[in-house]
Amino acid sequence: MNERPPIHIFSKYNTLAREFFCGRTFIAFDTETTGLHASDSYMIEIGAVKFNCDGIIGEPFDILIKPPVPVPAQLEELTHITNDMLKDCPDEETAVKAFLEYIEDDYTLLAAHNAPFDLYFMNAALIRSGLAPLKNICIDTLPLSKWAYPSLTAMNIKGTFKLQSLAQRFNIEVKAAHRADDDARVCMEVLKRIVEDSLPRQKDYKQAQEEKSQLSLF
Repeated sequence: MNERPPIHIFSKYNTLAREFFCGRTFIAFDTETTGLHASDSYMIEIGAVKFNCDGIIGEPFDILIKPPVPVPAQLEELTHITNDMLKDCPDEETAVKAFLEYIEDDYTLLAAHNAPFDLYFMNAALIRSGLAPLKNICIDTLPLSKWAYPSLTAMNIKGTFKLQSLAQRFNIEVKAAHRADDDARVCMEVLKRIVEDSLPRQKDYKQAQEEKSQLSLF
């Protein structure tokens, strides 16, 4: 059995605001799939949004993908992505190459909710397409949110840290749950809210703001 390629998860949570306020590019992304395991399931949608501390950069990314297996009925019902919708869509190689172009380089910070799920699916598709796995560092907003809100963690209520639950708590509009493009946008909004709420625990973010401000004068 082939080993999964390593994934690179951001873990220095108290330096996140510095990364954000220095003007670094982030991409929040999400995938919809035919199943739960990248070994025998495939992506059917990739959605992403590119942003920095000044706002969204360019157009969001969204692509539907024709998988080599049918989409199970329960996932059609969950995502509202039907087999008929996908029959004339690009294959996964075309889709992942387009996503790599959207990312642009390895320095871009990715973000996803329950990131290993999306990263393993993405890497499996890249490898099948003869491409290298992602080298980008990815922020997983699931454990990040648990770090940012220890009082919610202490309550130990099931489902508290699901993406849609966090969106409801933060009054973030959800337009189409379980569609990759909207889940990516919601992930971005959750990340920005966490940066704001965790500022008292962040290191060196004021210096990053000042450095960015000085650069903008030239």
